[in-house]
Amino acid sequence: MRRKPLIGLNMDFGKVESKGYVAELPAGYFDCLIRAQAVPVAIPPLVHRRDIEQALDAVDGFVLIGGDDLDPLRDGCYHHPTTRVMHPRREDFDRLLVKLIAERHMPVLGIGAGMQLLNVSQGGTLSLNIRDDFSNAMDHRDPHDPYHRHGLVVSPKTFAKRVYGDGEIRVASRHHMAVLDLAPIFKVSAVAPDGIIEVIESQDPDWFAIGVQYHPECEAASALDLRVFEEFVAEVVRRQSAMQRAVA
Repeated sequence: MRRKPLIGLNMDFGKVESKGYVAELPAGYFDCLIRAQAVPVAIPPLVHRRDIEQALDAVDGFVLIGGDDLDPLRDGCYHHPTTRVMHPRREDFDRLLVKLIAERHMPVLGIGAGMQLLNVSQGGTLSLNIRDDFSNAMDHRDPHDPYHRHGLVVSPKTFAKRVYGDGEIRVASRHHMAVLDLAPIFKVSAVAPDGIIEVIESQDPDWFAIGVQYHPECEAASALDLRVFEEFVAEVVRRQSAMQRAVA
């Protein structure tokens, strides 16, 4: 029986009134990985670099989950009135984590804030509020509708095309920030109908790195969105097999 790949997941972190500080993970992330034939491994916000490196030694790939906003001050920007920053302990961990993932060329899938983190970690920038930077922007979130969705326009010969194929595509959208300047290592794989970047992928053949701005793991996602996880896990397995053949 083939060994299933181990896929790491970071966790959200914050204070809950009745429990104190907690690290938590929405079930959609690990349930989608389980359905994609992977074994999810949740990793709390570790403090020491050596501990993070040891955790990465144990997994075959990584999924960077969504959450609150990256602190714009850390990237030389300012706090917008809509900014809701994630807890500093999580952000400290996440930023070091993605740096080590990139150094290792470890397969990674970034979702929501995870995609934004991939972009800024490689020299890209973010729009702090879509409405301020894109005059023709459509709604990318609706605080009154957790099932808000919008269309997706995929580019040929990309990860997004492999996932969705042809036909009308609609994805679950919940973001007010977005990629502004794309990091040089990435290319655009799909956009929303208003042109806002929704999927990115690494142009380095040695680093399988994918980012999706929408949420294929959430309750508003479609059955087709599971293929984001299936294709990611399948590529992790392909790369594992190629490495084993090279060593043999």
